[in-house]
Amino acid sequence: MTRDSLLDQDWASVVGRLGGAAELEASARATGAFRRPRTVQTAVDLLRLVLAYSLGEHGLRLTAAWASAAGVADLSNVALLYRLRQCGDWLAVLVSKALASAAVSASHGRRVRIVDGTTVLQAGAQASRRNQLWRIHSAFDLPAERFSHFELTDQHGGEVLDRIPVVPGEIRLGDRAYLQVERMAQVIEARADLVVRANCKNARWLDAEGRPLDLTARLCAAAQDGIIDQPIWLGRHTPAAPLRLRLVAVRKSEQARAAARRKARRQARKEGYCLSQAALIAADWVILVTSLPPEHYPAQDVLALYRLRWRIELGFKRLKSIIGLKRPPGADPRSAKPYILAHLLAVLLLEPVLDEFEDSPRSALA
Repeated sequence: MTRDSLLDQDWASVVGRLGGAAELEASARATGAFRRPRTVQTAVDLLRLVLAYSLGEHGLRLTAAWASAAGVADLSNVALLYRLRQCGDWLAVLVSKALASAAVSASHGRRVRIVDGTTVLQAGAQASRRNQLWRIHSAFDLPAERFSHFELTDQHGGEVLDRIPVVPGEIRLGDRAYLQVERMAQVIEARADLVVRANCKNARWLDAEGRPLDLTARLCAAAQDGIIDQPIWLGRHTPAAPLRLRLVAVRKSEQARAAARRKARRQARKEGYCLSQAALIAADWVILVTSLPPEHYPAQDVLALYRLRWRIELGFKRLKSIIGLKRPPGADPRSAKPYILAHLLAVLLLEPVLDEFEDSPRSALA
């Protein structure tokens, strides 16, 4: 989305996809982003200004100069900053509208939803210190290949499996960070299924009698077969009964095992701890837990589902490399939030045409 496209027929199409000028005016007034025509005459012009500043790299002063030259509005850089700071809630509404229009359920089979997060540094934060972040919590739907949920927090907003509202019937995919037994129980109670990555240490593994299960020993015993598919129970932090799930694990190829062990050793050296033999054994396997029944989803299907998780990484790539999301230029959350939300709105509006910019478009994978 370039500055030229904020003025030509492409811009008219964007306004139409967001409900039209009248609806933009109503939502801008309802959220306090636009109160009355003054230097900025309409909510449509206000949205142009916010997108031009957020998606460009020219700063407030040059954006204000562009707006004056293009006949959008005649205002100072200080006035533009003031307007931007009023737009956080409005842009959140527009992002929600764009998400709702893109949330297409699968017409054949069940919706698969990948949950994950990405981060950008706050203004002034050092890349070596990861404690000043904006975190974008996301859901990415398949087969629609669209983001269906965004939530913006600072670094204190943790990655939790049920942060994204559950759609009954969905299959939710998550990486190791989402192996959270109480949250998993909430997702299942909401009538959804899940497939979550695991390792030996981040859960309390139990057998059918409630006794501790040595997962490392189980992996060693199955090394020759190279696959595990069995019931498993996870101990909970509440008096509730253990959560009954299904353990599906596959041993990696020899080349992949060697690469995984090298990565584990590098990580241990970097963080200054001694790598255990159990961790090396676990590195040889892809370990999953799922609520999907084996009679309908064989182990290979469960593994194939989890392999789809990389699609959200392509979604984040679009957001950062094509749309250009990076750290907000200001430290004030009132301006940082609209800046990030403008990029989220842009990726949602451009998703239908982003394939032509990608090295591996989804049409090639169909």
